[in-house]
Amino acid sequence: MVDNSFQDVVGGTGENEQEQVMKMSSLQVAAGDRIIEPMIALAGCSTQHRIIVAGSKSMELMLELHRRGFPRAAATGNCGRSAGQYDVALVDWRRRRLGTLEATLDWLMNFLSDRAVLVVWVDAQKPAVNQSLRASLEKRGFVVEQGVVHECGCALSARRLLIHPLQKAA
Repeated sequence: MVDNSFQDVVGGTGENEQEQVMKMSSLQVAAGDRIIEPMIALAGCSTQHRIIVAGSKSMELMLELHRRGFPRAAATGNCGRSAGQYDVALVDWRRRRLGTLEATLDWLMNFLSDRAVLVVWVDAQKPAVNQSLRASLEKRGFVVEQGVVHECGCALSARRLLIHPLQKAA
């Protein structure tokens, strides 16, 4: 009598379903998203930070962050209610129109803490478009700290500087 487990018969490797999903998502991220490492560096992320990931590949990037040891990362699809609970927002806006970013940034604001860091990654743009992105971030209370140009596009890192009414009076 042959005793083959279901996994051995179906998958042939003995891997469980979660391991297979993680491998598949890692392959997808590795193949098309070489931006995760520079985004982590720009944001200065630690494994203790709560991170929200936005963009068309937010779930894949969130899984990649988990694989890299950032267990408190969430995608916009599973981030819960907004309560200023996130320290970092990573926004992948490649292959999308910059004009549509405005609504996403407005939505993200309530999820971010007073001193949150926001990294926005876009396709390589003309200088005027980059100035528009800077102005959009500054309008929302962010100070742009760094910019980087990469083979996959360019990114801006900005820190939120929310001034409370009591601080203004002092």
